Amino acid sequence: MKVIEVANLRKRYGDHVAVDDVSFAVAEGEIFGVLGPNGAGKTTTVECVAGLRTPSGGTIRVGGHDPVGDRAAVRRILGVQLQSAALPDKIKVWEALDLFASFYPDPADWRALLDTVGLSAKRNTPFAKLSGGQRQRLSVALALVGRPRVAVLDELTTGLDPQARRDTWDLVERVRADGVTIVLVTHFMEEAERLCDRVALISSGRVVALDTPDALIGGAGAAQRVRFRPSAPVEEALLLAVPGVTGVVRNGEQVTVTGSGDLAPAVTLALAERRIVPAGLHIERATLEDVFLSLTGRSLT
Repeated sequence: MKVIEVANLRKRYGDHVAVDDVSFAVAEGEIFGVLGPNGAGKTTTVECVAGLRTPSGGTIRVGGHDPVGDRAAVRRILGVQLQSAALPDKIKVWEALDLFASFYPDPADWRALLDTVGLSAKRNTPFAKLSGGQRQRLSVALALVGRPRVAVLDELTTGLDPQARRDTWDLVERVRADGVTIVLVTHFMEEAERLCDRVALISSGRVVALDTPDALIGGAGAAQRVRFRPSAPVEEALLLAVPGVTGVVRNGEQVTVTGSGDLAPAVTLALAERRIVPAGLHIERATLEDVFLSLTGRSLT
């Protein structure tokens, strides 16, 4: 079932076109990623979906409702954590949740939400004294306090250290496990690859590709690399004859094989047939960064 449908969305600011003919749909229960570099139009797109901006053209439906024409209905369905959201420095964690809960006719139990996002021990802490990761967890709780079917999370882990980022990823997966559909806006390829069922790659206000991360990576033909030190001399011709191999480079004792498809199993099988052991085997898989670069000539960062 489609919970969000976007068709031919356009958003213009004077002569600047921020979003140009964007279309996608989000199925209930999935984590849908909107991935692209800063300034690509990601945030503008989801703000239109949330009813925070009025589109210049196209149609949007959230649970069958128009975010502009029926804001109240959409607000009951959709919760938002915005990249630039902030709270007063002195407001305590519990006070913020209690305040936001008062906006809804049937809010979630914010005390239980504190447990869900791991902030029970910080319930009396002022916003100004929360760490970056704790502020993001509070933002997620505020987005969920209205019991939404859909949560929009915009650049949720920007500015977090690696451990806080991974803790936040775990939280996102738990939220989806509770039945909430998630639209995740990010420019972190690793985040999208780990969390998202499907991804829309956006560049200069347009969707340049839309599919599962694995399908995008496989379909773009982005190169994989296998590095190893052979236990015995190996001829380049042997490796170049392996299906999918496009190049072989030697650097001292180390050999790097470049190619696509099931590269690593194919190379190791060819070596095993010659009784050659690939010591220090290291596999570099293609990423969404490679896909985006191959499609647009630009980096995601």
